[in-house]
Amino acid sequence: MINPEAVSLRPAEPADVETLRRLARLAYQPYVERMGCEPAPMATDYSQAVNDGRTWVAQQGDALIGLLVVAVAKDHLLLENVAVAPHAQGLGVGTRLLRLAEDQARANGLYEVRLYTNEAMTENLDYYRHHGYQQTHRATQDGFRRVFFTKQVS
Repeated sequence: MINPEAVSLRPAEPADVETLRRLARLAYQPYVERMGCEPAPMATDYSQAVNDGRTWVAQQGDALIGLLVVAVAKDHLLLENVAVAPHAQGLGVGTRLLRLAEDQARANGLYEVRLYTNEAMTENLDYYRHHGYQQTHRATQDGFRRVFFTKQVS
């Protein structure tokens, strides 16, 4: 059983890379049939993302149960990926990771967080709106039909 109070957030380490790959595959697997292909986060180079210092993990005990990948741009922070293990979804882990992204934006002197999700991931559309993100547009990018969001942080 996941106890949200016992979940810690920390920067990812090289030893986490294989677990990050497995976690992403588990978290995104339900969307493969709906999308007709693997979602982009299933093919992310987690080794590079960890080495670049832009990946964090949510951990309970020895288990990694969530991940966050961000990229710092000139005028915003791009939330590239947030994923939570299926057995830990709905317990606040994703919310904590979103807050961490917003904290990272502020720490880098940025006041906007941007993200996108696939339009087939319909539950994400409401999830991001619920967390204060505003939809800006929809577009096809890299072969994926994406919905783009933004949030101002202060």
